[in-house]
Amino acid sequence: NTWLDKGFELTDSLLAWCKANHMYLILDLHAAPGGQGNDLNIADRDTTYPSLWASEENQKKTIALWKKLAERYVNEPWIGAYDLINEPNFGFTDPVNDKHGTKEPKNEPLTKLLKEITAAIREVDQKHMIIIEGNGWGNNYNGMLPPWDKNMVLSFHKYWNFNTDKEIKRMLDAREQYNVPVWLGETGENSNVWFTEAITLLERHNIGWAWWPAKKMGISNPLEIPANHNFMQVANFFNGTGKQPKESDVYSGIIEAAVYSKLENCIFHPDVIDAMFRQVKSNKAIPFKSNTLGKNTIIQAVDYDLGRQGSAYYDRDTANYHVSGQPGRGNRGNTYRNDGVDITKDSSHYEQYYISDIEDGEWLQYTVSAASAKKYKLRISYGAMEKRATIDVLINNKLVAENVYLPATGGMKKWKSIDLNNFVISSGDRIRIKIDRGGFNLKQLEFISAD
Repeated sequence: NTWLDKGFELTDSLLAWCKANHMYLILDLHAAPGGQGNDLNIADRDTTYPSLWASEENQKKTIALWKKLAERYVNEPWIGAYDLINEPNFGFTDPVNDKHGTKEPKNEPLTKLLKEITAAIREVDQKHMIIIEGNGWGNNYNGMLPPWDKNMVLSFHKYWNFNTDKEIKRMLDAREQYNVPVWLGETGENSNVWFTEAITLLERHNIGWAWWPAKKMGISNPLEIPANHNFMQVANFFNGTGKQPKESDVYSGIIEAAVYSKLENCIFHPDVIDAMFRQVKSNKAIPFKSNTLGKNTIIQAVDYDLGRQGSAYYDRDTANYHVSGQPGRGNRGNTYRNDGVDITKDSSHYEQYYISDIEDGEWLQYTVSAASAKKYKLRISYGAMEKRATIDVLINNKLVAENVYLPATGGMKKWKSIDLNNFVISSGDRIRIKIDRGGFNLKQLEFISAD
């Protein structure tokens, strides 16, 4: 076997970062030689060459690689475990109707290879945990158990399904039957509502988890890599929605994306972190930004409170559960925040956003602070095409303005404002805008001191 030293050097560098910050590093073979499944992007599989399962040489290379890694890291305490093959998804007995192996009855080729990898690792490393994943993207363990190693973990992956005990019952049953740890090795790619639900479910059952990913383009991550025009031209071309870009644009787009992927260039999403940690333990809403009222204070509509659905806001479509048969999504505008609330970027103003796709019954809450109790006039900026929109205003759940009509403005992005009577507002008050009848966009709230 021959090796590219650069790959080991990069892994060493990553391990050094982890050790310096007291973080465990789990090695996960995300792309096995030849590709481990029919979901091609997982392993960048090229179907013009034999897959992992169609090539004995690819399997030998996989075994040899894991033995080489185990030899290298046998005495490294900050290597947490070896995750042998990421998301196998291959139909062995019915490749036509069960392309991804979700219904595979025995999983014999997968089990055989995993046992051979384990044996090779144990020749040189008796210390580190072995993590295995079932077929069907990690979830089908038919025919694969009982475990064959005393230091083994069963991993599963979870995406776009309901966050109920039923969805993880097979893993709970396996843990109980075989007295073996289970771990959710990959999940994410959804809304904040789904994140809080999922983590609450997992931690109630004492199941550890790892999130996918820390950073990428889009809002469903703690860190968002900003997109650039040339890179999006490349992506659109490969997705069949755009023309082939110039070679110079391809190069500059990819290099720019690489530069933007640096931590200091990413967009931090505090709402994602809040959903993953604080909201799991608390249903309290807190301010998204410091909304301190002065003589004249503007709060952007998109800066509603941080918190759970039903505490900080209410939206009628909050998450994607399509695997469980309930399609949906969170933020339809896919920008700024990752809650159920729909947000659109204002193309006519740099880095300005507004609430869009507003439906009947939805609401938004804004917690404010003030030096003392004062009277304020509330000015609401909005855009509406039709003559139907009405709202209520509540302070600390008490109705202070009912059935307020928002006249049509001549367009959904033609902003006009309406003034409401003076309200006494104190520090810590929760201002709630409740939509009786939607069909408008909401831009900002302006608090004007009446004193």
